[in-house]
Amino acid sequence: MDDFIKIRGARQNNLKNLDINIPKNKLVVVTGVSGSGKSSLVFDTIYAEGQRRYVESLSAYARQFLGVMDKPDVDSIEGLNPAISIDQKSVSKNPRSTVGTVTEIYDFLRLLFARVGHPHCPVCGREISRQTPQQIAETVIESENLPAGKAGLKVESKRGIRILVLAPVVRDRKGEFSQLLENIKRQGFSKVRVDGHVRDIREDFGLIRTNKHNIDVVIDRLIINKPQINSSSKPSKVSPKSPEPKTRLIQSIEASFRISDGNVIISEVLDKTFELPEFPKKLSDHLYSEKYTCPVDNVSLPEIEPRSFSFNSPHGACPKCTGLGFELKVDPQIVINPELSISEGGVLPWTRLLEHDSWFSRLLQEVAERMNINLNRPLKELSKESLNVLLFGTERNFTVSGRNRFGQLRSFEQSFEGVIPNLERRYRETESEFVRFEIEKFMVRRPCPQCLGTRLKKEALSVTIDEKNISEVTGFSIKELYNWVLSVPLSVREQEIAAAIFKEIKTRLKFLIDVGLDYLTISRESGSLAGGEAQRIRLASQIGSGLSGVIYCLDEPSIGLHPKDQSKLIETLKELRDLGNTVLVVEHDSQTMKEADFLIDIGPGAGEHGGRLISQGTPEEVMKDSKSLTGQYLSGHRKIELSIKNQELREKSSARDSKFLIHDSGNIVLHNCREHNLKNISVKIPLKKMVGVTGVSGSGKSTLVMDTLYRSLRRHLGLKEQEKPGLYEFDEGFDQIDKVIAIDQSPIGRTPRSNPATYIKVFDEIRRLFAKTPDARLKGFEPGRFSFNVPAKGGRGGRCEACQGDGEIKIEMQFLPDVYVKCDVCQGKRYNDETLEVSYNGKNIAEVLDMTVEQALNFFEPIPQINKGLATLWEVGLGYIKLGQSATTLSGGEAQRVKLAAELSKRATGKTLYILDEPTTGLHFADLEKLIRILKKIVARGNSVVVIEHNLDVIKNCDYLIDLGPEGGDEGGQIIGEGTAEQLIAIRQSRTGQELKKYK
Repeated sequence: MDDFIKIRGARQNNLKNLDINIPKNKLVVVTGVSGSGKSSLVFDTIYAEGQRRYVESLSAYARQFLGVMDKPDVDSIEGLNPAISIDQKSVSKNPRSTVGTVTEIYDFLRLLFARVGHPHCPVCGREISRQTPQQIAETVIESENLPAGKAGLKVESKRGIRILVLAPVVRDRKGEFSQLLENIKRQGFSKVRVDGHVRDIREDFGLIRTNKHNIDVVIDRLIINKPQINSSSKPSKVSPKSPEPKTRLIQSIEASFRISDGNVIISEVLDKTFELPEFPKKLSDHLYSEKYTCPVDNVSLPEIEPRSFSFNSPHGACPKCTGLGFELKVDPQIVINPELSISEGGVLPWTRLLEHDSWFSRLLQEVAERMNINLNRPLKELSKESLNVLLFGTERNFTVSGRNRFGQLRSFEQSFEGVIPNLERRYRETESEFVRFEIEKFMVRRPCPQCLGTRLKKEALSVTIDEKNISEVTGFSIKELYNWVLSVPLSVREQEIAAAIFKEIKTRLKFLIDVGLDYLTISRESGSLAGGEAQRIRLASQIGSGLSGVIYCLDEPSIGLHPKDQSKLIETLKELRDLGNTVLVVEHDSQTMKEADFLIDIGPGAGEHGGRLISQGTPEEVMKDSKSLTGQYLSGHRKIELSIKNQELREKSSARDSKFLIHDSGNIVLHNCREHNLKNISVKIPLKKMVGVTGVSGSGKSTLVMDTLYRSLRRHLGLKEQEKPGLYEFDEGFDQIDKVIAIDQSPIGRTPRSNPATYIKVFDEIRRLFAKTPDARLKGFEPGRFSFNVPAKGGRGGRCEACQGDGEIKIEMQFLPDVYVKCDVCQGKRYNDETLEVSYNGKNIAEVLDMTVEQALNFFEPIPQINKGLATLWEVGLGYIKLGQSATTLSGGEAQRVKLAAELSKRATGKTLYILDEPTTGLHFADLEKLIRILKKIVARGNSVVVIEHNLDVIKNCDYLIDLGPEGGDEGGQIIGEGTAEQLIAIRQSRTGQELKKYK
């Protein structure tokens, strides 16, 4: 068997006819500057060819659903094994997807609770169990609290307890059920109860097929007396001392079980007659089951199955929130601007509605007149009662008169709905995604009031193990859950049942702990995970699958990992290799590179300047290679120096920013922060500095910065925020900030139409430029003609209608992720032929979008409006990406730097706080200095920067550090140290400080 993956003539994207032999069954790290072609080699060539060959091996029927996958631009690849991609973009954003569902741990927990859980009554909390016919009979006959007692009838009554034994066979189902009634009649039963009325089975019921019905078979009719009441001569009256009543009742219950799937209704007759009526009218039902029923509260639990604990199934999901755990509600604070009047647009959803004379505007004027509401006064000056009418409406009717569009005089009466009920009703009823999106702007997420965020029905939450329900168990951190699984008290029988389940759970939990994710909870939404966290979860799942002979392609798995935990990740990668797999890792982390079996350095530059093999071999061989830039940084010959000073950047700043160059700085202080795992800490953040928030994974960095600081600042500035800020007592210094910007790694768009050019607004200028060309003016083309978002209908737009301007067509997969294939009409150019005939300096609009940022900078050099935006992309190290590159192909780090470029291109305010979440994602050593210089430049303009970071080069260049810890999860949330890098190094308890000490 060949021991190498032999690649010949790889030309995908910017690869320059690359020839390379990659050793198999090794840990291979592919590195190089950002945009050099690493992903083009690993994902777009090796992985894509592996996928294509897999699809080719399927039947013709299966291939018709997958479409034709393009062959990568490569002459040949030999020795290729099946390939699996574990990248950063594969995490599900579905709110139903959690860490537990992704890792399958929750599936095993559901099975565990279904097999060894202890059910309790959801009303009284009493533990309940299955009931046999004998137990039910004893409950009815011998209990002091007979069913009659529930209805207020005393057992001592001379006429005794009169009961019907009923078998429920139909519950809330539509139909005539003529065949069912005929079958019941054949079995010898003479009476049934239909929709609450006891009737002779020989009657013609005439049930309406479209209505829902309830049908119970009358199995038996009994009168039961107290022991001291002697039996009368009537055969229907029997003494409990005699074996007859108990035996007869047991037989009746068994008969009911046979025809009603294990259920029986003991119905007490409450008619005011001494005898047992033939057709009683007043009945009090008590349900019993051979399943799970509480005899005290008359509550019966359904059969306990794994699906009973699934929030993705109607059997287990909370009926109010359908298993989401939250609901979207309109927030009154978002709906109104208290500084404006209603006439000025103070009620934001009504801003456009009041611009014209309409029936609604007339209704509002009538309401204002009748309710004494001044439409021209600021909302903050209105009374509470008036504001409540505007927000929540009133049931009073108002008469509105006027002429309609045909000039006819009309009048009508209606109540005033109010803005909040109106928005919520429209959100429920509309089928338009656009309308739902617009209304969601005024909504916030709130925990479901019924399940309180647990996602499950109360019946599922009433099943416990070790006095904990499944929601409480999934609220444990992975480390806590692992310890609970090891120590949970079970009986001998339960241990035998749970042994195999515990084995699977422990194995998966151990893998997650090994990759440094012990601080996550099983209930955490997968959409809230960072790219590196999601990737490591999938990595742990792959190790658990035990596959061998596979090529694993990973994209920077070290993202979000503290340097102290890096060794755990490397051991995990080696374990995957030792199973007999080839592990290809695109990585910039120096520790991972040094531990690799084989290192490949692609370069020398980015984009057109990259795509060549610079060096390959063991890490030691690459470090000795003078041509390798990566090798020089690894060997220590080159370093990112701590020489970039704010003063130096101030001197170089442009004159227009000089008024913001303020040397003194204040502070923002958050007192007693206690959201999630934060331990009631008070945090001081110096302004006009670059502040780094550090700590091990799960120590509380994102909770402090994103959940508490960012959200509370947005609320202070009157900006919309879907979720409430993290808990804290009070703040200081917020008045020194007039703008807050969070730059994270979320995509800049979710469709191929989103791209860097549109995001930083240079595409608007490019379209205007094309509209001014002689050809465009001759044809009457406006700027909209060159937009791929404007339909070609009516001649307004020039996009290709086959792909609607995407350049690609989405193929929806039934058993694989959706695939985008090039449009066969426009060949990926997005535009129709007539639009492509217009050119500027010899290039049409599609060719411009196909340019890299570096090429476009030279092409549009005389156009300052375009050149300025492109220069910021170049400044953040994205000169290699294409202007029209689809947002779906950008990595998290690239998307983050596009956002940073968009903010840099805006005019500085001098009082802006920039918040960045791991901006070093995807950056090579050579690119880090660019990033640090940009962040220092932002600070030099008088702004403030708060950065969440693990990269030691960035950390040591921060002006001020806040280190959280000491560990993750419940063991984190404390401030371990504050100050400069030198001060942090002096703190022995600081994990970050000790890593800095080693690094320096």
